[in-house]
Amino acid sequence: MAHIEAITGRYVNLEIDGLAHRIFFEEAGQGVPLICMHTAGADSRQWRHLLNDKSVTDRFRVIAFDLPYHGRSTPPGEWWLTNYKLTTKHYAEIIRQFWRTLSLEKPILMGCSMAGAIVLKLAIDNQDELTGIIGLESSAYAPGRYNDFLHHPAVHGGELCASYTLGLCAPDSPESAKRENWWYYAQGGPGVYAGDVHFYSMDWDVRDEVHKIDTNKCKVSLLSGEYDYSATPEMSEAVAEKIKGSRYTMMKSMGHFPMIENYEGLKPYLSEALAHMVS
Repeated sequence: MAHIEAITGRYVNLEIDGLAHRIFFEEAGQGVPLICMHTAGADSRQWRHLLNDKSVTDRFRVIAFDLPYHGRSTPPGEWWLTNYKLTTKHYAEIIRQFWRTLSLEKPILMGCSMAGAIVLKLAIDNQDELTGIIGLESSAYAPGRYNDFLHHPAVHGGELCASYTLGLCAPDSPESAKRENWWYYAQGGPGVYAGDVHFYSMDWDVRDEVHKIDTNKCKVSLLSGEYDYSATPEMSEAVAEKIKGSRYTMMKSMGHFPMIENYEGLKPYLSEALAHMVS
């Protein structure tokens, strides 16, 4: 039936590392701020089901934003003169400046894949400012993802990235949902997925830091898809073992993109994680 969704979209202008950034975000609901972050090479449309879930938005102010270079956010500065390469330091600073500019008090951070990784660093360094983190497909170290064909003149980058990520979905996830995620990936800018994977595969390593997270200050819930062969359940479980008081759950029949490939399958696991965040 015809209807207008409750999601609203806006732009926030902020300064990061001396450069002006114009960042797009969508939000719905009210209550505890819940910041949702997309996977490498994609954008915040991956969170549309959560943004439309009234059982969540009745209790949480759900906010999903596009990283610079992604979706509807503008690349900063003279971006055409440089190759985009995301780093741990810069990634964390973008997210910090976003929640501080919006004056969000004690937000919950939720990210998937590379965003499920960076929330660990944010909890390590900013646990007094956060209610907690929910990591989907989280890892403390994830080498081996990068290859030169991700941005190559002889290869259609959009179709390559989209088809590679399609294979990371679970076999039982609805085909239409998997293809929706494929479509978002196919629209990524040239070299953006490769630039994200630079962070994830070459710059990312907090194996010796995650134990610093104090779950009495910042709660931690990690959810990993049974069929994820990129950030495997074993990788997420290894993170949980180093964080005293954290929670880890393997999600049956789920892949690497639970919030978009099978939101109904994610819901019961997510409900438990959100309840833990505000308990």
